[in-house]
Amino acid sequence: MTQPETPSAGPAGGRTLRMTALVATLGAAYAVSQFLRNGIAVLAPTLTVEIGLTAADVALISSVFFFVFVAAQIPLGVAIDRYGPKRIMLVCAVLVVGSTLQFAAATDAAEMLAARALMGIGTSCYLMAPLAFYARSFAPERFAALAGLQLGVGTLGSLLATAPLAFATAAAGWRATFVATAAAMGLVGVLVAVLMRAPPAAPRAGRETVADGLRGVVEVWRQPGVPRLFVMNLTAYSSYALVVGLWGGPYLTHAYGHDLTARGSLLFIPALTQAFGMIVWGGADRLFGGYRTATLTGASATAALLLLLAGAGTLPPLGLWAWLAAFGFCSAFLPVVIAHGRALFPERLIGRGMTLMNMGTMGGGFLSQLLGGLIINLFDSPAGHHPLDAYRAVFLAQFVFCVAGMLVYRAVRDPLH
Repeated sequence: MTQPETPSAGPAGGRTLRMTALVATLGAAYAVSQFLRNGIAVLAPTLTVEIGLTAADVALISSVFFFVFVAAQIPLGVAIDRYGPKRIMLVCAVLVVGSTLQFAAATDAAEMLAARALMGIGTSCYLMAPLAFYARSFAPERFAALAGLQLGVGTLGSLLATAPLAFATAAAGWRATFVATAAAMGLVGVLVAVLMRAPPAAPRAGRETVADGLRGVVEVWRQPGVPRLFVMNLTAYSSYALVVGLWGGPYLTHAYGHDLTARGSLLFIPALTQAFGMIVWGGADRLFGGYRTATLTGASATAALLLLLAGAGTLPPLGLWAWLAAFGFCSAFLPVVIAHGRALFPERLIGRGMTLMNMGTMGGGFLSQLLGGLIINLFDSPAGHHPLDAYRAVFLAQFVFCVAGMLVYRAVRDPLH
């Protein structure tokens, strides 16, 4: 195990302060990624009117982010193991800034689609590169807590993509908001350059060829239990991506009649409980005495909430608030799934192992969002107003997806048992 990336000299307080600032910066980078990933939900009805987008356009513009994110994961894992996380994050920061500015200037669906694709590539490293850094810099028993902290801080970006985005859009316009986001990402890139010191690469990774790197991915896939764990990664984040990342905003508008600021305020609720839940679930493996039990508990609760909404269609105001709060918290069990994967991978393949699992995580987001758009398109939507039954069908399909993931995952070996 390599030593943490702290200065080799100086008082202990200074080293702690630098490490704290670095962890906060890595969380902020992931927060920008989350903001860009989830901002379409609040903006979807606005973009539909202003740009003239259909439900299929909205689904594709949102989900293409996930698609290219997934496509980037295997080369990203090889690059992290070979070059270390710092260089990768700096290169990706340039892509994020450029693509966000491109999105702010877009005038039609094609330009938005291209910008979102570049965003997906640029933000593809801001969970996996920090997790690879934590895995190589801290003891294994601290990894789940650090993963939960990274995810919890980063999920603040989901908060910003709800009510704050709605208010900023109402006050200054969505284009100005995305220009400001590009500036924030530029600042984060500068902080990464200043605070990160010689991030560790995997042993012998610098001498590996591309073919060696790809063989490492195959080796990860052949680890016992990894294919089943990949299926759980497909479903673990997809429910949150479906509701808070895209279709929750249109659902609140079409089923309840909420406007821009109201739907932003309501989506703030699951984003807030998700951020809190990520930190809580980061220690759930110790509470439950294993990864599998904790994961199945979170997945079962999430599936039950989806089934409830599919059956009820709409809820009274207090019931809706409670559902949104519970959904955000229960669907935040991803840190346990990540930690389960980390425990199954050889040390030299951590980067590739975690990026392979992240392909499942983001691939599930892509599939759920795109499938939701296809299901909604099966229903008549006069003037772009989707009927309640369309959303009920979407929530029911996601429930089935979650149950299938649990059935496959339950046979995965738990190293803590």
